[in-house]
Amino acid sequence: MKVRAEFYSRLKEVVGAPALEISLPEKATVNDLLEQLLASYPQLRDFEKSMLFGVGVEFVDRDHVLNDGDTIAIMPPVQGG
Repeated sequence: MKVRAEFYSRLKEVVGAPALEISLPEKATVNDLLEQLLASYPQLRDFEKSMLFGVGVEFVDRDHVLNDGDTIAIMPPVQGG
């Protein structure tokens, strides 16, 4: 299956793109997506523990099962100032 990973803030800079199309096996989870991204972009490990993931209009846990065509928003925590 294919999903679209969209990156925000500093994560977009680390990956070098605002979004990527990623191929994953059926019934892959957000964590499976994250592991694949960490293998390709090890610099993301600096943000690994604090990343937020959204599918549609809801935040999801790392064990959330993805569906073909999903768009996953991957964000660092929001900081105020």
